[in-house]
Amino acid sequence: MNLADSIGYIALGLNLYSMSSKSEHRLRVLSVLANAIYIAYGLMISAIPIIVGCSVAVLLHLYRLYRMKPRTYGTHTTS
Repeated sequence: MNLADSIGYIALGLNLYSMSSKSEHRLRVLSVLANAIYIAYGLMISAIPIIVGCSVAVLLHLYRLYRMKPRTYGTHTTS
């Protein structure tokens, strides 16, 4: 197994692990990392579809992370 294959398997493992997450925030953070590694893998093997697809996925996950707002339930107090 060469270095590119190893990087691809690391990305695959991280991506699969992210899907087992119960938290949407954690899933998206791990997916961003996995897709970033997939982009590096795609660059190493010159696979344009992997680079493009994972770049779009990174942007979508980052957008959703940005749009997530902390939830507060009845903790707002006025003085």
